[in-house]
Amino acid sequence: MTRLTEQQIKRQDFVDNEVFRLIQRLFPANKQVKWDIEVIGAVRDVIQNEVDKKKVMNKKQFYPFLKI
Repeated sequence: MTRLTEQQIKRQDFVDNEVFRLIQRLFPANKQVKWDIEVIGAVRDVIQNEVDKKKVMNKKQFYPFLKI
């Protein structure tokens, strides 16, 4: 069974946390934003598309994943 490495999991956590921080900063200061992985994933996908266009890194470098 293939698994993500600890480094890959840390990268996923880093990206998800940074996207969540961005969402929080974009909302008014008096509004509390709850963690919602669906929203985080949607924003992450948009960023991923831009990373792909710029060829900064490949998909797995940006957000490691396993093919099922």
